[in-house]
Amino acid sequence: MVSVKRTRRIAFALLALANLFWAGNWVAGRALRDAFDPITLNFWRWLIAALVLAPFALPQLMEQRHTIRRHAGLLALLSLTGVVVFHCLIYLGLRTTTAVNAVLLNSSSPLFMLLCSWTIERENATRRQIAGMLFSLIGILVIVSRGEVDNLLQFDVRSGDGWILIAMPVWGIYSVLLKRRPPGLGEVSLLFAISVAGLALLAPAFALEALHAPPRWPTTGEAAGVLYVGLAASVGAYICWNRGVAVVGANAAGFTLHLLPVFGTVLAMVFLGEAFHEFHAAGFAAILLGVVVATRPLK
Repeated sequence: MVSVKRTRRIAFALLALANLFWAGNWVAGRALRDAFDPITLNFWRWLIAALVLAPFALPQLMEQRHTIRRHAGLLALLSLTGVVVFHCLIYLGLRTTTAVNAVLLNSSSPLFMLLCSWTIERENATRRQIAGMLFSLIGILVIVSRGEVDNLLQFDVRSGDGWILIAMPVWGIYSVLLKRRPPGLGEVSLLFAISVAGLALLAPAFALEALHAPPRWPTTGEAAGVLYVGLAASVGAYICWNRGVAVVGANAAGFTLHLLPVFGTVLAMVFLGEAFHEFHAAGFAAILLGVVVATRPLK
């Protein structure tokens, strides 16, 4: 019994670590906004991840090359949504909004997943889910308006907040499509495959950006930030998350995602000097209430 409890404690520690790594990605994206454009930062992130994953994934992929060919279209869509578009939008949004705003808006992602499931899979939304979406919508409006109704009426909303919100349904589409992943394709192999596909999709835009603005040699801090998002936020977080989910299950693991905005807010305050305001607390509370109402099973 003791060993089982210890195993679960370790699993939850790994899940918390995954959320900490992901939270750091948002803070790093904000910190690196002037050093790298969104496409360049995203390209280097997934290049680093692919290079680290290659020794472990390539032997498996060679054995499953026929599976890869049969599901090439699906893998391309997963890469387009989960690797290319989502993260480019996030890094674009972080150029003009604070990391605190961004991570709190990201907490609405479970509701967008429900909406995408209804749209793509035709899963009927329940009254609880609809009510939850309305609560979360109120929270989103509180955050993007910075607690001032006049800002909404005058459309005085930061463009970065808009890009972050557009990214949420993109992640929802990725999450729904992930249910159709090829059977037998391991987690590391899947991550490597969509990373490589994402690099291929990003390469033309990356090359054009390099021609327009020739890259300069990054400072030590900038290089460390890129290595962080490539190693910790991409590879490390994914491995911690998968191992934790394998022990406690997806439902229990899902609740730990609410640690991400908490970690992100604290990191942004410590490393970026950002402030946490009352409207942040009110908006996050409404979003969290919406998620709980929509996802908590009936007794």
